[in-house]
Amino acid sequence: MSESLVVCDVDENLVKKLRDFRFRKETNNAAIVMKVNTDKQMIVLDEEHEDISLDDLKEELPERQPRFIVYSYKYQHDDGRISYPLCFIFSSPAGCKPNLQMMYAGSKLKLVQTVELSKVFEIRNVEDLTEEWLREKLGFFG
Repeated sequence: MSESLVVCDVDENLVKKLRDFRFRKETNNAAIVMKVNTDKQMIVLDEEHEDISLDDLKEELPERQPRFIVYSYKYQHDDGRISYPLCFIFSSPAGCKPNLQMMYAGSKLKLVQTVELSKVFEIRNVEDLTEEWLREKLGFFG
């Protein structure tokens, strides 16, 4: 018998924080890192980072536990325009516990819909989280 997919709720305070983050006025790179509280079956705030590069963010992420990240990125287009896309990144490292991976996978869509993001990416290895990787992913959005 397979385990049923658990979809976690999103903490109300986190929803407000994410909405505020979406409309922030700062022009630096910033991140909100979220995790699943398995006892409460709730997605909660793990860490907030202001003015953080992807290299520094990579150092903050656990190697063997999934995390959801909303990253505000200063993106310079080929034509010189600058935009600040909000990127949803699901870090799901190989080697984490299957039940934890299922909780995150089951909750991802609900979280993406709650924060209303369209730039949704997934990484299996934290080391892959580089500016080059993100620029390549964002390139598809023109």
